[in-house]
Amino acid sequence: MPAPRNTPADTRRATAATADRQADAGQHSGGHREDPRYTLIDLPFRLRTLRRQHQLSLAALALRTSLTRSYLSKLERGLSNPSDTTIEQLAHAYGLTRDQLLGSGPEGLDEIVSVVRVADRQPMIRTGSSLGYQYQALAGKRRIRSMQPVVVVPPREFPDRQAAQPHEGEEFMLVIHGAVELMVGSRVWRLESGDAVYFDATLPHRMRTVSRQDAEVLVVGSR
Repeated sequence: MPAPRNTPADTRRATAATADRQADAGQHSGGHREDPRYTLIDLPFRLRTLRRQHQLSLAALALRTSLTRSYLSKLERGLSNPSDTTIEQLAHAYGLTRDQLLGSGPEGLDEIVSVVRVADRQPMIRTGSSLGYQYQALAGKRRIRSMQPVVVVPPREFPDRQAAQPHEGEEFMLVIHGAVELMVGSRVWRLESGDAVYFDATLPHRMRTVSRQDAEVLVVGSR
């Protein structure tokens, strides 16, 4: 009786299984040095965060890296440690250096703790800039993050209702100086210095300064 022939699907599954075994074996066979950088407990979190930032599915990332979806899932869940080659593939896929991805070396220091002095705040351009909002970035050089912290100086008038575009995630606001009015949906709140608010950013929202001096608001959005 002739042996059954392998189908293309069988071949793909076998190739994927072999790739996973080779990737896992790399950490034991010289492809992975015994280096404490590779045991960072936050590496799975960083990998998940990066993929969300880049809005990639596991399948899309697999195409970018030539790694399998199952192996990438293991890395993001902390079930496997990456080999040297895998680190390089992931860093390249996200436009990072090896040290930035691992949070090590001179380039990686800001990926662990990023300090921004008040004198070093940098203005940034965002969608709301054309509507009169002014922004200062607070995340510094950190590129792997799940939050977007900024200081906002709101305009004197509410932007057009069409400009109150909702977006994914949540927002936290703390008024640092002055006073503002915040409209979320159809409701309006007056917030003074020291007041804070937390809301679902999928609701339309906009803000304006109502104090004599320019207001400053710390805004932290999830990504």
